[in-house]
This record gives sequence, C-alpha cells and structure tokens, in this order.
Amino acid sequence: MAEIGKDILFARQLLENGDLVAIPTETVYGLAGNALSATSVAKIFSTKNRPQFDPLIVHVPSLEKAKDYVSEIPDLAKALTEKFWPGPLTLLLKKKNIIPDLVTSGLDTVGIRCPDHSLTRDLLALLDFPLAAPSANPFGYVSPTEPSHVNEQLGEKIKYILDGGVCPVGIESTIVGFENGKPVVYRLGGLSVEDIESVVGKVQVQTHSTSNPKAPGQLKSHYAPTKKVVLGKIDQLIDAHSSKRIGILSFQKDFGLPNQIILSPAGSVEEAAQHLFSALRAFDKLPVDVVLAELIPEQGLGRAINDRLRRAASE
Repeated sequence: MAEIGKDILFARQLLENGDLVAIPTETVYGLAGNALSATSVAKIFSTKNRPQFDPLIVHVPSLEKAKDYVSEIPDLAKALTEKFWPGPLTLLLKKKNIIPDLVTSGLDTVGIRCPDHSLTRDLLALLDFPLAAPSANPFGYVSPTEPSHVNEQLGEKIKYILDGGVCPVGIESTIVGFENGKPVVYRLGGLSVEDIESVVGKVQVQTHSTSNPKAPGQLKSHYAPTKKVVLGKIDQLIDAHSSKRIGILSFQKDFGLPNQIILSPAGSVEEAAQHLFSALRAFDKLPVDVVLAELIPEQGLGRAINDRLRRAASE
C-alpha cells in the first residue's frame, strides 16, 4: 500500500522523478503527475484505466502561473478567478503548445484551476511544472475524499498519498468554458451556477457527452459504486424493491430502516455534497443488493449533487 504523510518535499521528489502522487484539494483527492511530461501523463491514464479521450485538469498555484500555460484569459475568466480562485472552479482556456496534447485529448483547450488547499498549493509553489490531476480513483468509480479512499483503490499502484485530511467540498470543481465569448458550464461542481452567474451573468449549462467530451467529467456513466443505484421517490422504491436487500441514500429524511445513510439531517446541500461520495463508497461494504436514492433540491450545490447521482445511476 502507499505511504500516507504530509511531506511535501518527498512528494516533490517523487513528482520530479516522474512518479505519481495523490494530492488533497478542497474538492476531491487528485492523482497528480507532471503536466508537461507526456510520460507522466500517460502513467495517470494507465493507473486510473482512464480512456485517453477524456481530458485532464491542470493545477497551478496562482493566476500568474496559469498564464504560462494558456494563450489567453478572457476578461470574464479573469473576473471569475478574482472572485473564486483559489477554489472549486476550473476554466477551459486555449492552451499553449507547452501542454502536451495527451493532457487535453487533442483539444486546443485545457482545463486549469488553482486548488484551495494549503498543502497542495505549497507543493505547487515548489515545482517547476503544473500538475495534471484527475480524481485519484479507478476510472468511473466514486471519487475519493480522504486518504484511505485512495489507498483502498490505488494504494498498490502509487508510492505516496499527501495527507490533507477530509476534503471539505466533497465534489469535483465546476468547469466553465467560453463559446463565442459567452460562458458555458461543462461540468456542475463545487461552485454553484448561481455564484458564477453573480459574476458573469446568465450561463449556458452543457454537461453530458457520451463520447469525445469537450471537458473532463462529461461522460454520462460515472461516479458509480459497484452496487446498483436507483433514483426516484424512496417511499415508492422501497415497495418496488421489497424482494431485495436495500440500502437507502436520503437527503434529510430518516426512513427508520437499516443500511440507510442520510446526507444531511439538517437539510444543508453543502453538508450533503461533502458526504455524498463517502456515502456511495460505504454502500459497497454493506450487505445490500441495490441502493435507493433520491434527488435533492435543485438549488446551489444541489444541482451538482443531482448530476453525480444521475450518473451514478446511469446504466
């Protein structure tokens, strides 16, 4: 299994030697490698068993460093960075040639962000290169929000997990790009659409792709545990699945049954987002055949949570 610790100098040495390191962010743990090295990037794809048509996100310590890797930053993008960087916002911008095509799956744009985690930003500041870092889990499975999640899935394939504790946001970054100068949300995430619109005005939401996605995290079937997830009204689903061993994933209500996880007894969408992936992982260890889940209110981070639930339930 991988070593878990807080030694950023050791993490730096591994990364400079071409190895991969799991890193903490405010959203989820990332599987990081040198974004300027096609060899390191290829290791990320092979370690995750991730298809190479699904592009990666590049992590930088600041907006100034981002300018080294993208050819232009539109005014609306700058306004978003001023408000939300560091934070759970990825911008899809025209890349410079220094970024290998493998990172972007051949696209001329790269997803780039500045994570809001002091340990990882300290590490990024020590490096002469940015870090490509998709979620540190096998492709398609639930994203990791604490070091043990990474070790369970990838511990035999990597040497080191930088321990930043539990991720406080708990779902991936929101991805925003620009088409004809207008902002487009390509992935719902830890920054709400309402927050984005408060800075740039109305945005288009264009989140799913069955193949050849324009941005990371657009594939329809994703974020799924090994147990089948069924979405609907839990009261009705319980009756329909009475012959099976059921698990229940509810937003706020206690159904008084075993193998139930409540995302937020207080009804907080922020708390629900933080607990979502840990809850989905937990069902894989419970004696259930199917997980019955419900959508939560479509407001704030609720839209991103529902996006992940729909894709976890997708065949």
